[in-house]
Amino acid sequence: MVRTQIQLTEEQYEGLKKMAAREKISMAEYVRRALDRSLRREAPLSDEVRRRMALQAMGTGHSGRSDISERHDDYFVEAIEDSMK
Repeated sequence: MVRTQIQLTEEQYEGLKKMAAREKISMAEYVRRALDRSLRREAPLSDEVRRRMALQAMGTGHSGRSDISERHDDYFVEAIEDSMK
């Protein structure tokens, strides 16, 4: 690990202290985890990862309709029109 130093406002420090205590971890560990989450959100996903995620998502929902694979475009347009009302 690399040691570093940051400056926080009093409010940030108190908030960090409370959140770390709530999770029963050090403030440094809390900052590392928060940074990891942020980096994961910002990092571009490779095509392979996107493909894997799409395949994992397939079949996880239930529309309640038996013809969704044939009429998906119709249902999509219907949903868009409903959302614009």
